[in-house]
Amino acid sequence: WCAWKQRAGRRDKMKQIQSSQTIDVFDNVTVNIKGREVRVKGPRGVLKRSFKHANLDIALEAGGKKIHVEMWFGKRKEIACIRTVCSEIRNMMTGVTKGYQYKMRFVYAHFPVNVSITPDKKHVEVRNFLGEKLIRRVDMLEGVEVVRSEKVKDEIVLEGNDICNVSLSAALIQQSTAVKDKDIRKFLDGIYVSEKDNIVQE
Repeated sequence: WCAWKQRAGRRDKMKQIQSSQTIDVFDNVTVNIKGREVRVKGPRGVLKRSFKHANLDIALEAGGKKIHVEMWFGKRKEIACIRTVCSEIRNMMTGVTKGYQYKMRFVYAHFPVNVSITPDKKHVEVRNFLGEKLIRRVDMLEGVEVVRSEKVKDEIVLEGNDICNVSLSAALIQQSTAVKDKDIRKFLDGIYVSEKDNIVQE
């Protein structure tokens, strides 16, 4: 076992000379890269993200039709950043073409959860959770709008271009209705994500 652990430790420390991955740029999307700062422009808007924390090279190829991510002399855990950065850029391109949509349902056993949305669609107020008088106010992150579902009762819909902000806004709503000092197997009340999809359907 000790010998195996030593070999695994050496494998983690060993550096790979060159690692890379290439992704295709979507149609109707323009990508600009300057000093590991990526700007993606599409039909739904513009998204920007900085990858300066990652020690790798990002460059456009084939006349702006491909994105090449490359790392030199990276360790195993550092090389894992390559695919992460590619996934982030791909999510940005999906966001500016299709957008992201999260649906959340209200769950309650006795006290009906009352949710009100401000006219600017940027704030959510949760009332009567477990019969409490406390008003829980959650602010949506940048670029995220929340509306009440027209077809389904006790449902709200979060929409936006940035998957990070949409999912984090949904998480903030869910965490605001976390049950404290009770058995969470019995008290299942809350607001939970029920469906994840794109705004523009193919």
